[in-house]
Amino acid sequence: MNFRWVAAFAALIAGGAAAQTAPPPANAPAGKGAEARTEAARADETALRARVEARMGAKPDSVTRMPFGLYEVVIGTEIFYVDAAVNYVIAGRVFDARTREDLTSKKRDELLKVDFKSLPLENAVKMVRGDGSRTLVTFEDPNCPYCKKLFKDLDGLKNVTIYTFLYPILSQDSFEKSRAIWCAKDRAAAWADLMGNGKAPPAPPADCKHPLQQVLALGQKLDINGTPTLIFPSGKRAPGAVPLERIEQMLAEPAAKK
Repeated sequence: MNFRWVAAFAALIAGGAAAQTAPPPANAPAGKGAEARTEAARADETALRARVEARMGAKPDSVTRMPFGLYEVVIGTEIFYVDAAVNYVIAGRVFDARTREDLTSKKRDELLKVDFKSLPLENAVKMVRGDGSRTLVTFEDPNCPYCKKLFKDLDGLKNVTIYTFLYPILSQDSFEKSRAIWCAKDRAAAWADLMGNGKAPPAPPADCKHPLQQVLALGQKLDINGTPTLIFPSGKRAPGAVPLERIEQMLAEPAAKK
């Protein structure tokens, strides 16, 4: 989890910004029925949103009352839990002890789901194996050792079209290698030579156009912080050198409907 918000909370507390205590949300008026309770819940949520923004310095994307008494607050792809007065903030994972379900991971998976059909695949290196009937997207850095391991593991994947977004986040050398691969006469062969055989691509022409800046912006938008990251037609993602068995399982999941 990214703890940049936690650091902000610590600074606020150190500065005394959290000294005042906000009152808890009001209960629905007695005898008003379901409609009154709904209105009261909306008022509570509005008040809580304002307190969250005041304390955390950012507008929440959603505020949800959880069955264990706290509120789930989502800001971007970050998940926090707060009390009604927003005096206490928990940054961590919550489990349902009865079912052993990781409630935080479940929510985070929903937040990180990708609109697969919207991905600009024309900006990715395309490799077809077998009949290419299945589709897999990866974000990879040419200097990433786990990406090289994944490349070798994917040799066992049959009948798939792999779209690899060159995502040079490790160094300037990664950017130069990515540019050279994109500008190569055969991009797929250049990528395979580098990742499979360690053979660097030839230097590209100075005027070669490439989409690397667009890909970097896309990765930031999708909150991709490491390589490799795999994205499946279901919209789910998997970070790291995922075992082939797990990749097969995720490829078998139904594609997301829009």
